[in-house]
Amino acid sequence: MLRVVGVAGELVPDHRRRLPGRGAWLHPDRRCLDEAERRRAFGRALRQPGLLDTSRVRALVDPVPGPGAGDAGRGPSRSTAAEPRTTESRSTSREHPVNQP
Repeated sequence: MLRVVGVAGELVPDHRRRLPGRGAWLHPDRRCLDEAERRRAFGRALRQPGLLDTSRVRALVDPVPGPGAGDAGRGPSRSTAAEPRTTESRSTSREHPVNQP
């Protein structure tokens, strides 16, 4: 979770959780930030009138990908061509082999 505070009409990330004043908590995820902005949750949570500038938090949550980072952040590749699948037969003492005619 990322703590944010409102300073002079701007939403500021508080990495060390030490900035004074009322804070709000946010998942460091672009979708959560978008939803909080849509609902105008920061102004209510921080008890500050008007809209807060979220550019600093957005830069932290939604970094600009560098060159060659097309699939960065999507997790491991699911290509099956590189690694053949193997299956192992596991039997217990209670299982009996099936005889086929």
